[in-house]
Amino acid sequence: MPRPGPLLPPGTLARALLVAFGLALLADLGSLLADAELGHRIAKPLLMPLLVAHVIVRRGPLLLVAALVCGWGGDVFLLADSDTAFLAGMGSFALGHLCYLALFGRARTPRGSVIVYGVALVGAVAALWPGLPAELRVPVAGYSLLLTAMAWRSTALGVAAGAGGALFLISDLLIATGVADWPQPPAPDFWIMLLYGVGQLLLTLGVLSRQQRR
Repeated sequence: MPRPGPLLPPGTLARALLVAFGLALLADLGSLLADAELGHRIAKPLLMPLLVAHVIVRRGPLLLVAALVCGWGGDVFLLADSDTAFLAGMGSFALGHLCYLALFGRARTPRGSVIVYGVALVGAVAALWPGLPAELRVPVAGYSLLLTAMAWRSTALGVAAGAGGALFLISDLLIATGVADWPQPPAPDFWIMLLYGVGQLLLTLGVLSRQQRR
């Protein structure tokens, strides 16, 4: 007898997983706007596993899977409200940035982008430094260096990945301004998750598109 085939073709399954990711992100954003903490705690940890599944179905690079898994670790740690959880989440995201940097390799970045991101890094750390708790200043500065390097190097993969890296950077900058007790926009957690979720999605699609072109 012939062996049964998959329930869904890989292309259809990959698209279904992207739709599921979009629905989970919308559920998370809606929960944040409605101040529904339980909904946020359920939806947020689903985001990165759905992207990981999409990457696996499309046979994407293992370094991309590793970066997204590290992002999931950071998401889960940051659900707890403590300095220890914050540092653990930051460490998990930092490992993800290292995976992204290894994934981007030595591809050429647009001319002048290093200056733009370098100025942004120095300016952000200098502005945030006085307001950060003393024990978080050095870790945040080190993390900011990795995050900015990842965002800069992402521009080498094209517009989608470059936009994803920039959105990830802005999302984490909003978190840092909150830690430093800066004035926040209305519903800051909503904007943080929107920028982060779309950023990770664009990074993922940018990497997969580059792989397909190759």
